[in-house]
Amino acid sequence: MPRPSTFAFRCFPDRSTGLQCDQTIVLTGFYPAKDYPEALRRIRYYDAETDTKYVFLTNNFDLSALTIAQLYKARWRIELFFKWIKQHLRIKAFYGTSENAVKTQIWIAVSVYVLVAIVKKELGLEWSLYTILQVLSVTLFEKTPILQAFSETRYKTKISDSDNQLTLFDL
Repeated sequence: MPRPSTFAFRCFPDRSTGLQCDQTIVLTGFYPAKDYPEALRRIRYYDAETDTKYVFLTNNFDLSALTIAQLYKARWRIELFFKWIKQHLRIKAFYGTSENAVKTQIWIAVSVYVLVAIVKKELGLEWSLYTILQVLSVTLFEKTPILQAFSETRYKTKISDSDNQLTLFDL
């Protein structure tokens, strides 16, 4: 794919901001130019914390280049936050579509997660938070003291030596 042609170029010699270049470009390939014929803004940014160079394309010419780079960096943090939510919180689907409904459900899930983390620390449990949440979901409607719910003997299965049972492996 051919590189986009550049018709305006601004460089920033001050490396302390991380901003390296701010360019106005037009896509020159047949299909890209056909799909998006307007000018774009290409911003090159260096993140000293992660030692990574980023290139951002945008059609926003009103904001400063540094502001756009910071917005993309904040957007990545938001993406990581939602990735964490998917991995750690037990939200299968949102029950409402309004902003308030989504925020409420996320805050409830975060609150439950924090409360379970506090229980784990206070009781000195070695189990993962996921396992503790599993145990709590199973014993939710039982009148079981919480210490008893997390005792090791409760979840051990008893294997009896029965004459009716065949042995698959001699261990």
